[in-house]
Amino acid sequence: MPERAKRIAVFGSTGSIGRSALEVIAASGGRLKAVALSAHSRLEDLVEQARRFRPKWVIAANAKAADAFDWKGLPKSCELLKGPAALVSVAGEKDVDVLLAGIVGSAGLESTWAALESKKTVALANKETLVMAGGLIGELVRRTGGQILPVDSEHSALFQALKAGRASEVARLILTASGGPFKDLSPADLQRVTVAEALAHPTWTMGPKITIDSATMMNKALEIIEARWLFGVEGERISVVLHPQSIVHSLVEFVDGSVLAQMSPPDMRLPIQYALEYPDRAPGVAERLDWSRAMRLDFEPPDRDRFPAIALGEQCARAGGTSGAVLNAANEAAVAAFLDGDLHFTEIVPACRSVLSAHNFEPNPSLERLLQLDRWARQEISRWVCV
Repeated sequence: MPERAKRIAVFGSTGSIGRSALEVIAASGGRLKAVALSAHSRLEDLVEQARRFRPKWVIAANAKAADAFDWKGLPKSCELLKGPAALVSVAGEKDVDVLLAGIVGSAGLESTWAALESKKTVALANKETLVMAGGLIGELVRRTGGQILPVDSEHSALFQALKAGRASEVARLILTASGGPFKDLSPADLQRVTVAEALAHPTWTMGPKITIDSATMMNKALEIIEARWLFGVEGERISVVLHPQSIVHSLVEFVDGSVLAQMSPPDMRLPIQYALEYPDRAPGVAERLDWSRAMRLDFEPPDRDRFPAIALGEQCARAGGTSGAVLNAANEAAVAAFLDGDLHFTEIVPACRSVLSAHNFEPNPSLERLLQLDRWARQEISRWVCV
């Protein structure tokens, strides 16, 4: 038992990643403690979590919703904070050791930045932070000594497998993808995809935005960009393979031809625990493989005509600069439009490609410029919305 529990701020605690993180913390035997919880709109769930975990801070990121909510059930020991500025403030607090960055989309960038600026460890589930500003985040980490530990199952797998060799010995990073619910659909069938069908993922239980990204394979495009910045590997050496069982979470190929994989059932609690407990491993609550039963592992290359998003990810990983921020923002807006019924499923990726092609590329943008382009790309997607 450590002398003091590792103090965790769980941002996005009512989402799928946040709930899994709290399960890991609850099962840690006192090694981990939740000192801050945040949510955007699921405030009843946030209060219930606060009752169980008794954090020092409870943050309602949507100030308008927070003002209209009855907080009488919140434990008196919890300090209630409202608005996005509170996320930034708590991320830098001295009583926080690790930020579990589980806020979906670009909204998680500023708090992650604040934590790294304060030399903290960030357990990063928010891939959009590196997609938007990977170059700047890398410079910040080198300057402050902060640390990023990946929570995405694919990047956690790469992080673990890379320990088998030196950086100079790595030939390729290979991201696995389930293929989502539509990996075998014809182009004609894709034209008829509904929101309900796109939200029915065959393997993982995730939030709606990430689930749609899996269906379009945009999640893999964003993960290519994330891997490029997280591991310092050129985009040309990052590839994708379909693996519908979601047992092998990613692979590293070394220059001698050896390939190392990390395997486990599709349970996000394992990569979350690995990041929160790092550098230690401990018994946990994640599901385990049953080696007494037969299993099969299938791999196949993705159909690039069916999944054109992959090429966009490769393009942005090669280009760097402003391209990732524009692609990410366009995708967030396009997915929101699809979920609202204002954009067809097959229009999501073409809309993103159009906005990416239309922007004025800059190789070395400032953070302010990236945020400006984030807003611009969202506005550009509105041109695609059905009327």
